[in-house]
Amino acid sequence: MSWPELETLAIPEPDRVNGPTNSQALLRLFGQPESNVRVTLYRDHHAWCPYCQKVWLWLEFKQIPYRIRKVTMRCYGSKESWFLKKVPSGMLPALELDGQLITESDEILLVLEQCFGPLGMPLQDSRALELRQLERLLFRAWCIWLCTPGLGPAQQRQACQQFQRIATRFEQALQGTDAPWLDPASPGSVDLIFVPYVERMNASLAYYKGYAMRREHPAIDRWFLALEALETYRGTQSDIHTHVHDLPPQMGGCWFDDNPIAQEMAFKIDLGDGLADDEACWPKELADSPAMAGLALTRVLRHRKKLLAVNPLGPIDFDQPLRCALTQLIQAKPCQPRRGSAVGLRYLRDRISVPRDMPLPAARRLRQALEMTAAMDGPEQPLPLPHNNRFDQNPQPFRSTNE
Repeated sequence: MSWPELETLAIPEPDRVNGPTNSQALLRLFGQPESNVRVTLYRDHHAWCPYCQKVWLWLEFKQIPYRIRKVTMRCYGSKESWFLKKVPSGMLPALELDGQLITESDEILLVLEQCFGPLGMPLQDSRALELRQLERLLFRAWCIWLCTPGLGPAQQRQACQQFQRIATRFEQALQGTDAPWLDPASPGSVDLIFVPYVERMNASLAYYKGYAMRREHPAIDRWFLALEALETYRGTQSDIHTHVHDLPPQMGGCWFDDNPIAQEMAFKIDLGDGLADDEACWPKELADSPAMAGLALTRVLRHRKKLLAVNPLGPIDFDQPLRCALTQLIQAKPCQPRRGSAVGLRYLRDRISVPRDMPLPAARRLRQALEMTAAMDGPEQPLPLPHNNRFDQNPQPFRSTNE
């Protein structure tokens, strides 16, 4: 298909200001007047930072009108000078409330709770304090297993068992209410504190350890299923591919266990297929909707010239292969790319960032279309993704002038 033909298939973008939770927004009003905005959230361009996600979710669930200023995380590029003048440490997230600047995500939540009221169980409640401590224990057990290099088989088993014990305690806490949440009524602040890293645990343990967390821990799976039924959470959810390749520079390295299950899972994830229900279970009518392919196409069209310019094949040689992949995406039938295009197609496949670029099911469709088109050309792969940084994901070329 030609670019004009593809452009006729673009779909209207959702309302970023008053519509569903989305990573593209710079202002959120929830139907209220802009004069009600008292909050500015400084979060990362990639919509990936776990501490930013925690505050982002809180504001969205509580429906507090707020502005968004986006800042580059250091592993993706240089921190903006205007932000360093405001926050010399460069720490994210940061939040301004009525002109008062607050850093540290937990401190931000406490201040927001004091100003706007709690989201479910108050964070200083004795039960909430116990659960917050449990989240830190789970985080540490995950870090020991994932980020300790050179573990032998016995040490790997020990680290796995330690993680399983703490994860079972999390399951028991989830089973302590009639709802699927930690908070009895609805997902509250205590749930949102767990969300970012449990989401990253599910991704990284599958890829690096061959551990299917949602299968191993049914109560955690039910918790995820309940979250994935909510439009607000889905707007912030990342996919496994994004997590496992963005975690290493943040964590100081992530290490594979030497087992064939991990190798098989990692292969599927890198190929772009994801892990089906072990990754995410969005409502089927939404995940399978043609609108997801249309949204993926629309987001590519928005940045078409920049995507062509940064591709290793260059804008001339990558033009036809990209149109082939988009034709595959929309028409679900093979479209032969020019010879020598596999590297460029897989380069783009590996750099789709969720939810920054598009929702999880849309990204899965686009990754699969890129891989199917690349496979028609051959097995050639681009250079491996870097582990010490993700400067290949520098947002600078793609930033809009109003960010």
